Amino acid sequence: MDGTPGRVSAAAAVAAGQPVLVNSFGQWRDAARDLLAHKVEPHAVQWVTSKDDADLFSNPVACLDDDEEPAGTGQAGEAPHGDAASTVRVSRELMDMLQTAACCRVPNRWAFLYLVLWRWSQGEKDVISAADQDGAKLHSMVKAVHREEHDMHAYIRFRERREDAGPPRFVAWFEPSHDVLPQVARHFASRMGRVSWMIATPDASVMWDGANLHTTGPLMRGPEDIDDAGEALWLTYYRSIFNPARLNADLLHSHIPSRFWKNLPEGAIVPEMVTQAAAGARKVGQTHSVGQRAGTAIPIAASKAQPQRDAPTSLDQCRRCDLWKNATQAVDGAGPKRARIMLVGEQPGDQEDLAGEPFVGPAGKLLDLAMADAELDRRKVYLTNAVKHFKWEPRGKRRLHKTPAQREVEACSYWLERELRLVGPDVIVAMGSTALKAVTGDAHATLKDAMAEPFMHEGRWIVAIYHPSYVLRVPGDDAKAQAFAAMVAGFRQAVALLSAAPPAA
Repeated sequence: MDGTPGRVSAAAAVAAGQPVLVNSFGQWRDAARDLLAHKVEPHAVQWVTSKDDADLFSNPVACLDDDEEPAGTGQAGEAPHGDAASTVRVSRELMDMLQTAACCRVPNRWAFLYLVLWRWSQGEKDVISAADQDGAKLHSMVKAVHREEHDMHAYIRFRERREDAGPPRFVAWFEPSHDVLPQVARHFASRMGRVSWMIATPDASVMWDGANLHTTGPLMRGPEDIDDAGEALWLTYYRSIFNPARLNADLLHSHIPSRFWKNLPEGAIVPEMVTQAAAGARKVGQTHSVGQRAGTAIPIAASKAQPQRDAPTSLDQCRRCDLWKNATQAVDGAGPKRARIMLVGEQPGDQEDLAGEPFVGPAGKLLDLAMADAELDRRKVYLTNAVKHFKWEPRGKRRLHKTPAQREVEACSYWLERELRLVGPDVIVAMGSTALKAVTGDAHATLKDAMAEPFMHEGRWIVAIYHPSYVLRVPGDDAKAQAFAAMVAGFRQAVALLSAAPPAA
């Protein structure tokens, strides 16, 4: 087709009544040169690809070849083997437009590009004008390709893989409408340094190893071994900036076309937030911010400046303190509706915040061991925390625990008192100083004094022990063993007190 030994040239294929086979812009360019040199008119050529016409990835860099000759200086119609046919000079502007338009997935793209080139060779220079019918289509194809490149730059979301998974470190999945993967891959290669990454599409995938780009065939989906803490942090931030009172669903979809939502991390939570806004969250969104608006200072407390509202009916709606702003979700207690023993911790940790359940992280595993040694069945006790939202501070990519302030403990006492009324425990095990202060309502209570022996409070036994996280972080094996033994002893005391416990208040 292109003069390569063993292959039929494009002009010879047309003369024999055969189609011209192309799979990349480079192959089309060589075939067009040969056809122009032999003055083959567009209507005489049948262009085909080895696959569907919308697939250019049989050559991984189908649209933009690294060895392209400079546009504007090339002779698109130069006759091979010394043919006397006149050459056709192609301007840089036309060559750039043809090369870009070749990435546009439209029917018969190669035939259309040859028609444009043929008209140019016949002296019709206005073929690249937007006022010309063919020129308008060419401009439209170029614009569509540039728009798809922009959308890939904007809506690709790289996700970090587990450290033991090996390269690439980051992966992304995208479904482009046009063949722009090579250009986009070069864009990210120039901006992400030596960090390895991969972009997978239904037609091809490209990987950057830190120095070179490698292309492979299509993938069904991207890798599943994802461990991206940054994505969880992003979703937390996205929830925090979402204002249901100002929601405009039509505008939201006009800014980001719907075909991108399914591959965006926030796309999984937007429908739920839109539904909540329609179900009444707009009212809540307006209320909590009334006293926080910038403007003229008012001589009364912000809480009193807000209109009177009913108490929140669910924990997810709680805005009694500011911890909800940086937490993924509120973590409610878990256990039987009626339990004789209630365990109260300080607050949910990082894993509890993501899972929405109490004591599922490292501290929860140690708690299970201590309860097992004390022969206390976790399924028969009620587990909860004094504070229901995770309070943390950033350290690199990690979220480190930060002790809640007394005002935050007092704000959350509404929910702890509600749990005490509903569960009605006979014995409360306060794990840590914060839990002890929350259970007794005494801001000056100390864990050291309370651990001496159980005591009665409002008709219930109170047993104070170390929090499991304290056992994990206390230095020294001996100190860890002593703290763990103290926890086990406290659980055994709680079990023994059940027989002596008076009716709950």
